Amino acid sequence: MVKKNCWEIMLCGREPGGAHVGELGLCPAAKPFSYYDGKNEGKSGGRYCWRIAGTLCGGKTQGTYADKIKDCKKCEFYVMVREQEGEYFIE
Repeated sequence: MVKKNCWEIMLCGREPGGAHVGELGLCPAAKPFSYYDGKNEGKSGGRYCWRIAGTLCGGKTQGTYADKIKDCKKCEFYVMVREQEGEYFIE
């Protein structure tokens, strides 16, 4: 099974080369050589976006983990990653 990153599911266009990078900037979860690379088997922070400030959700830039985790836990992508990773899920 190929495990997809948030930008591949949510289609925000803020990944490197994405359609909205010029307008909205590169998403912190998609920055190459990220400290978060590999978390939940994702590229950069692409499967750990709920922990990274400045990601986009519902067309709005999000704040810190503490500010956004309640909403993230309702997100289809978060739920999908949690199910895929099972006992190895890193919140």
